[in-house]
Amino acid sequence: METPFQIRNAKLAEVIVKNLKNRYFDAYYCATKAETLKKIMELIPSDDVVAWGGSMTMEAIGVIDEVRKSRKVIDRDNETDRAKKVEMMRQALLADTFLTGTNAITIDGELFNIDANGNRVAALTFGPKQVIVACGMNKVTASIEEAIARVRSTAAPINAQRFPIQTPCKVNGVCTDCKSKDSICCSFVRTRLCHFPGRIKVVLIGECLGL
Repeated sequence: METPFQIRNAKLAEVIVKNLKNRYFDAYYCATKAETLKKIMELIPSDDVVAWGGSMTMEAIGVIDEVRKSRKVIDRDNETDRAKKVEMMRQALLADTFLTGTNAITIDGELFNIDANGNRVAALTFGPKQVIVACGMNKVTASIEEAIARVRSTAAPINAQRFPIQTPCKVNGVCTDCKSKDSICCSFVRTRLCHFPGRIKVVLIGECLGL
């Protein structure tokens, strides 16, 4: 039997999917991680070159492991040389498929992301032939203002704990709108329309995933 949480997620997702499509995104809803993995792999042609930005959601679903096994990939994750890693990030902008999460999504169908290097939001904006965005329902906000607040007060301070940096939010868990050289909040990108219809494909997931 479905829980009230699952029922609500499905109903809310129906609204968001409609609004995303009205903004020229392709959009889907999957109730579970297993369904999501199947859907995303169906969206990636077998001969595509695949790259990704840092995405805890894609990792949790198992997509990254699956494309490593079945597709040609641009995989920077295990590269330790900074210059080589940056070059691979540049190459990823010309991948056939780019995989990413999103920091927030509004009920009205807009995406909001904050990025440090900028490679993730750059690929979202232009470059790869298609971008597949995986988004847990925990990232849904009522407005773009709430999306910005969510990312700055919740996602960024938690993400900061994952990296060897020294920012105020890493130290005390609170965003201070810092100008630290280590800041991971360098580029703010609001995606309100998919300029090339269907290029960006958003898969909503009926679970709490990512930050």
